[in-house]
Amino acid sequence: MTVLDHRPDRAPVPGWLPGATAPRTDPAPLLPDAEPYRVLGTPAADAADPELLRELYRRLVAGRRYNQQATTLTKQGRLAVYPASTGQEACQVAAALALHAEDWLFPSYRDTLAVVARGVDPLEALTLLRGNAHTGYDPRATRTAPLCTPLGTQVPHAVGLAHAARLSGDDTVALALLGDGGSSEGDFHEGLNFAAVLNAPVVFLVQNNGYAISVPLTRQSAAPTLAHKAVGYGMPGRLVDGNDALAVHAVLTEAVERARTGGGPTLVEALTYRVEAHTNADDATRYRHAEEVAAWQAHDPIRLLEDALRHRGLLDDALVADATERAEQLAARMRAEFHADPELDPMSLFAHVYAEPTQQLREQAAQLAAELAAEAEVHGR
Repeated sequence: MTVLDHRPDRAPVPGWLPGATAPRTDPAPLLPDAEPYRVLGTPAADAADPELLRELYRRLVAGRRYNQQATTLTKQGRLAVYPASTGQEACQVAAALALHAEDWLFPSYRDTLAVVARGVDPLEALTLLRGNAHTGYDPRATRTAPLCTPLGTQVPHAVGLAHAARLSGDDTVALALLGDGGSSEGDFHEGLNFAAVLNAPVVFLVQNNGYAISVPLTRQSAAPTLAHKAVGYGMPGRLVDGNDALAVHAVLTEAVERARTGGGPTLVEALTYRVEAHTNADDATRYRHAEEVAAWQAHDPIRLLEDALRHRGLLDDALVADATERAEQLAARMRAEFHADPELDPMSLFAHVYAEPTQQLREQAAQLAAELAAEAEVHGR
C-alpha cells in the first residue's frame, strides 16, 4: 500500500457538480453538541464504574501535587521554567488513561503531567524544562513523543505517525495534545486537513484554557467553538467540559476507539482553565482578574470528582489517605531526584540530530572532543 492507495475512490466528482459520483457530505453529524458534554453532576455519573472514579481521583490528586512540586522546584532554581497544568489535570490524566500501551502520545510543553501519567519518570519528563537535553526519555520505548515547545508542530507529527502505522497494519492510535493557542498555528490546520483526507487514526485534544499566554480566545478565533473547526476538515468535533474527568475520559476513549477501528480522526475541545500563570516568568494579573480565576476554582476538577464520589458513598478516609500518600510519594521522589546535579555528556549534543551525521556535524563533534580532551589533560583528569 502506498500513500495514494489508501482510498480506492480517491477522485470522485464533488457532490455539488453536474455528474457527481459522490453525495455531498452532510455536516450535521460532524457538528459538536451545543453544550459541553458533562457526566459529573448528572444521572449518568451514578452508572460510572466505581473503580474508574477512584482511579481518576487518585491520579488527579497526584497530578495536583505534581504541579505544586514542579512549581516549587522552579522557584528553587532546579527547573529553568515550568508551565503548570494546574486546573487542567482532568484533561492530562484522561488523555493518558484513554490510550493503549501500543498507542502514541504527542504532548506540548504544558503536558508533562500527561507524560508522567503515561508512566514516564518525572525526572525524565522534566529534563527539557530543566535545560539539560531536548528530551529525557526514549520516545520509542515510552510511545511518547518529545515535549513540543514550538506551538502546534506536534500535530502533523502525530498525523504522520498515525498514517504510517495504518499503512504498516499496526493497531496504533496517536493522540496529539495542544492548547487553544496552538489551534491558531498553521501546523494545526495542515495536520487536521491531512488527517481527514488520509482517514488517519489520530485524535486531537485542544485544551482550551482561555489564553494563549496573555491573548484571550476571543482575540484568536471568532468560531462558535474550536470544536466547530472540525467540520471544515470533514471530521467530527466534540465539545466537553475539560474539568469533568469522567466526561473527558469517555469522550477521548470513544474517539480513540473510533480511530482504531477505521473511523478516522476526531477533534475534541475541552473547556478548562489555566489557574496558574503561563509560566513562572509570566505575570497573569496583567491580563486577567482574580474574580475570573476564583470562578474557575469553584469548578475545580478535583472538587467536582470529590462531589461525585461523596454522592455515591465512595469517598472515604481510606481513599483520601491512599490518594494523599501516593501524591506525597511522587513529590518526595521528585525532590530527591532533582536534588542531585546531573552528570551531562557534552558529546550527546550530536547524538540524535541525523540518522547519518553530516560532514559538518562530524567536524563539530571532533572539534568538541578535542577541546574536552585538552581540558581533561590540563586538569589531570
